[in-house]
Amino acid sequence: MMFEGFFQLPWWGYVLVALGLTHVTIAAVTIFLHRCQAHRALELHPLVSHFFRFWLWLTTGMITKEWAAIHRKHHAKCETPDDPHSPQIYGINRVLWLGVFLYVKESYNKETLERYGHGTPDDWIERNLYSRLATTGVTLLLATDLFLFGIVPGALIWATQVAWIPFWAAGVINGVGHFFGYRNYDVADASTNIVPWGILIGGEELHNNHHAFAASAKLSSKWYEFDIGWLYIRILQALGLATVKKVAPRPRFTAAKPVVDSEVLHAVIANRYDVLSRYAKSLRRTYRDELERLRRWSPRDAESLRSLGRALLRGQALAGAEGARLAEALKKSRALETAVAMRRELIAIWERSTASKEQLVRQLQDWCHRAETSGVAPLVDFSHRLRSYAAA
Repeated sequence: MMFEGFFQLPWWGYVLVALGLTHVTIAAVTIFLHRCQAHRALELHPLVSHFFRFWLWLTTGMITKEWAAIHRKHHAKCETPDDPHSPQIYGINRVLWLGVFLYVKESYNKETLERYGHGTPDDWIERNLYSRLATTGVTLLLATDLFLFGIVPGALIWATQVAWIPFWAAGVINGVGHFFGYRNYDVADASTNIVPWGILIGGEELHNNHHAFAASAKLSSKWYEFDIGWLYIRILQALGLATVKKVAPRPRFTAAKPVVDSEVLHAVIANRYDVLSRYAKSLRRTYRDELERLRRWSPRDAESLRSLGRALLRGQALAGAEGARLAEALKKSRALETAVAMRRELIAIWERSTASKEQLVRQLQDWCHRAETSGVAPLVDFSHRLRSYAAA
């Protein structure tokens, strides 16, 4: 007679068990590996850290140093040929369905581990068990699942546990999270928020928010977004088992100042992704107005501009024939050409690390003056809003 397991449950009971166990693994990845180890956004009590390390060894066989190093390299080289798993480079299908193999391939890159794997656990148990016997955990898990739930249910639960992270993290987050979805922040890479409710993958669904503020322990930013990983962190914090080191800044506004000063400059730089998000809305307004104007006077120019709208609004650099087409299309709209050029100039202000604070203040003052005398209504409104940013 086939062994039926220590627990005998209805079919839906086994489904709930599988979902519950895999959710613990998701929590371990997002809280321990991602937010704590890779980005140092929080510190965890040793008891919590050791539980997560043991659970990840048991259910995934992943090594903390490898995971943190590969993820840090992803941020450092995002959407370039050196990115370990960009769908912009490898294609969405390869990353979505075969992303785990890209992870494994990069884990053999010694240079990646040495350069990006610093600060991860290196104690006796890490060296002699978790790293040295990485596959032993999942073998032990299989035996445990078979004993607790029986041959068939146990094997199915084990297979679900083992496949959960390779598909949802290596595939969906690294693939879909850089291909489809919505964006709150106009960051340089292609990251997106897949859905506004981060439950199934622990909050990692809010991937664009994360790329905007990588060191934030909280991944949600809008009132309608939910990050279940942050909920768990807050519970751990209330129990004295976690210490949050950093969260994304929340923009604060006052009455617009007559001229930009050092406080406005500091607030603009601190909230630069919020600034870019608001500028993107202003640019979309200018784009719509100019597209409507051109449709009345020159339908051909309007169609050319419409076909390039996605790249223009996202600030994507176009080369060759497409770049020439965009430059030619912008010549037909002074307002849009001005708005696009001033977006580049605004970004350049906080990228000038060698300029003094006084120089940056003057540059931002000049930028606001030119924006408000441009005659482009959305640009005028945006500049007025820019002068109302206040330090937290």
